[in-house]
Amino acid sequence: MAPQPVSTRPSVDGGPWSARAVVHPFPIYRIEGEPSRRADGIYDRMRSVGAHEVLVENIHHERHLWNATDAEIEQFLLLAGQRIQDLKRDARFKYVSIFKNYGQTAGQEFEHPHTELTATIFVPRRVLYELRAGRDYYRQKERCVICDIIAQELRQDLRVLEARGDFIAVCPYAPRVPYETWIMPGTHEAAFESFALSRPATLRDLAALLRRTLQRIRTITEEFHLVLHTSPNTLHASDSLDYWKTIDEDYHWHIEILPIISAKAKSYTFKEVYYSPLTSETAVRRLRDAKIENVTA
Repeated sequence: MAPQPVSTRPSVDGGPWSARAVVHPFPIYRIEGEPSRRADGIYDRMRSVGAHEVLVENIHHERHLWNATDAEIEQFLLLAGQRIQDLKRDARFKYVSIFKNYGQTAGQEFEHPHTELTATIFVPRRVLYELRAGRDYYRQKERCVICDIIAQELRQDLRVLEARGDFIAVCPYAPRVPYETWIMPGTHEAAFESFALSRPATLRDLAALLRRTLQRIRTITEEFHLVLHTSPNTLHASDSLDYWKTIDEDYHWHIEILPIISAKAKSYTFKEVYYSPLTSETAVRRLRDAKIENVTA
């Protein structure tokens, strides 16, 4: 059975399309029905209601996010923004996740260049950590923590991998894995889809920085996880959870890339304490020196 198309972006090179979203052939979540959330003792039980899509990054089998043209990657980013915006109109969905697993160890599902999307009736735990941390920082300082991180990294210039237009790629101060890299916009915005669809002219710079960053990382390892961190669904905000109240001011969308190193370093899972044998300053120097390709836009 052919995949069911959901949304398509126009071609940039004369082909039938450039990027498209299709329903996942073996979805974890299905769009039909209500969650029917109910108690099971102290636990909650609910149906696996949601959405699970495959975002086909490129019509060409050999063009990935690190070797496609910037125009092609731009269309993929617009597709991602459109799918998040569309799914957030559904009051059942609390969060839309976009993630890419590349490589066998990472859990890659298909050979063709793709990213996955899930819309869930809950906010993932890792995102809850970020929401609460961002809210608490804002309450103390009345500033966005990511905005402060960007300002400090630009001022110190110790962990900045590259800046391009309004975007910056950095290796964070305390990485979870060696060569962990974040891509962040200098302009404050909580929701990626709002940023992308209201400022489409800026996405060519983001596309180029994403491509160049992945090329650098792939000189170290070919396998990685990539996750787009955006705000939860505020169109249908929770009345009981207070981290929605200042989210436009305290949250800042960004992309996190976690390379998978074959000789995996020690890590501790208790309270998410991590150990990395490589400092971010060393990682940045090695990634800056990496030879990368120029791709015609």
